[in-house]
Amino acid sequence: MKLTKQQRIQIIEKASKQVGPSVFWSTIIVITSFLPVFLLTGQEGKLFSPLAWTKTFILIVDAVVAITLTPVLISFFLKGKYKNEQANPINRGMKRVYGPVLRWCLNWRKTIIGLNLLALLIAVPMLLNLGTEFMPPLNEGSILFMPVTLPDVSNAEIKRILQVQDKIIKSTPEVKSVLGKAGRASTATDNSPLSMIETIIQLKPKEEWREGITKADIVEELNSKLQIPGVVNGWTQPIINRINMLSTGIRTDVGVKVYGQNLDSIYAVSERVKAALETVPGVKDLYVDPITGGKYLEIDINRETLGRYGLTVDDVNMVVESALGGTPIGNTIEGRRRFSINVRLAQEYRNSVERIKRIPIQTASAGTIPLSSVATVRFTDGPPMINSENAQLRGAVLFNVRDRDMGSTVQEAMEKINKEVTGIPQDYYLEWSGQWENQVRATQTLQIIIPLVLIIILLILYLSFKSLKEALLNLVTIPFALVGGVYIVYFYGVNLSVAVAVGFIALFGLAIETAMVMVVYLNEAMGELVKLKGNSRETITNQDIRDYVFMGAAKRLRPKMMTVSVALFGLIPVLWATGVGSDVMLPIVLPMIGGVFTSSIHILLVTPVVFMMAKEYELRKHGKLEIYDVKH
Repeated sequence: MKLTKQQRIQIIEKASKQVGPSVFWSTIIVITSFLPVFLLTGQEGKLFSPLAWTKTFILIVDAVVAITLTPVLISFFLKGKYKNEQANPINRGMKRVYGPVLRWCLNWRKTIIGLNLLALLIAVPMLLNLGTEFMPPLNEGSILFMPVTLPDVSNAEIKRILQVQDKIIKSTPEVKSVLGKAGRASTATDNSPLSMIETIIQLKPKEEWREGITKADIVEELNSKLQIPGVVNGWTQPIINRINMLSTGIRTDVGVKVYGQNLDSIYAVSERVKAALETVPGVKDLYVDPITGGKYLEIDINRETLGRYGLTVDDVNMVVESALGGTPIGNTIEGRRRFSINVRLAQEYRNSVERIKRIPIQTASAGTIPLSSVATVRFTDGPPMINSENAQLRGAVLFNVRDRDMGSTVQEAMEKINKEVTGIPQDYYLEWSGQWENQVRATQTLQIIIPLVLIIILLILYLSFKSLKEALLNLVTIPFALVGGVYIVYFYGVNLSVAVAVGFIALFGLAIETAMVMVVYLNEAMGELVKLKGNSRETITNQDIRDYVFMGAAKRLRPKMMTVSVALFGLIPVLWATGVGSDVMLPIVLPMIGGVFTSSIHILLVTPVVFMMAKEYELRKHGKLEIYDVKH
């Protein structure tokens, strides 16, 4: 068919005006569906808000380009002879398959609806049995080994333990390098005690690993090799460990904070909590943050004895400070660097209590006397570190979660603690922290925002269709889209997390956008039926409704399939993605792939059936059809 330039421009203009409202409302719905992502806070908000902003700006620009630039480009490039839609062999093949299937569905409508409801009912227990976690663990490519030992460990012993551990770790074939640190750095922001070791383990490229071994297998192997008496192992990753410590003050996945007024009582409660958690499956690297057991050198000055020697407390303190801590006597300058010069007793004169007792003190009347003549020198027990939070003393029971999802692990742990840890003193209480704290916060936000977003989407659909019934017909697509998402997430063994929730949120807009196209064409078909036969029970039969529903559903099958195919083809490659970041992308993409598949089946097969039943009910009850002038 050959068209003149004027005819071509008129057709393009008419088609652009027809598509304009649909582009606008679809963009609004997709942007609205991402509202929960914009309202996420904390770690999850920082991670996913760039995704939401990027997609929003792309959709806005896409809508502007679609109604401004695209018609102009079409007028330039769409020239020559035009073939009928049936001339396309792919289109003919799709209709040849889709037509008989749709007719069967229209004839067996109760069976089709029953099968869809059955699929929805099966998805409910599958959804309830899914594990939960805050975020899917990101494989950082390295391991952070954080063992803790007794608080009173000596400098020499911690060095020995560190060297032994590093040697054992390096013997593993997959390990590239090991760097261990004991104690704290020379900064006020690092409050690590000497008893806590931090060892960063760099792994070789995965191609050089033993066949069939995973990172989890490496951790298990190292953990079994590094069972040293008096040392509690802890395994995490460098980045997530720093994020946990900065955001929650807990250096493991989960922690139970114990608040109170007395350190000894806090420690006793913490030990009871630890005993309750030891039998919970999934709890690994369990230990109590040490708040007792520290060793302090106490020099108690006898003031009565001082008077006999003509000494003051300041005199003794100055001698002790100089002998043990050192006295600055000057500075040395080396280039641009300046160093303080301190003088104190040599190591062999201060490396034991007996040596410290013999530190000489010069007196005016009695000559030189040992420190033990005027003071009692002894080691005493005390807290290795005092933690406070919210103006209260705090202890903590720390553990990681492996071989199980975090949600069910913490829930079972809560039940055991509530059952076994009773009789806690007054003004003492427990608080769950770590990744669980983030998970609870994100879940509460989504539980409030997602229903609100669904109401807003329903309102937008109502403004588009001017009918609550038509709006609900589009909105009912969401549960059936969730069915496919739940199925694929369940069989992939992925836990519910914020990433999975973001995937479902992205699915909402896509599913409703495709459903809107179908409902628009079905309403157009009903308009053609009324225009041809009139709008009355006497002139329209149920068979007429069925025929025109079939015609409206089969019309423009290609753009409907293109919408679905583009979404699927763009997402499926992520299933085979590897490398850093792929383990976070997969939980986002899985619900979208499964949901697009099932929502497409629902839109192409079930929506026409439900629409046909609604029109038959209108004709039977009101004697006419309700026709909605919806532009696409």
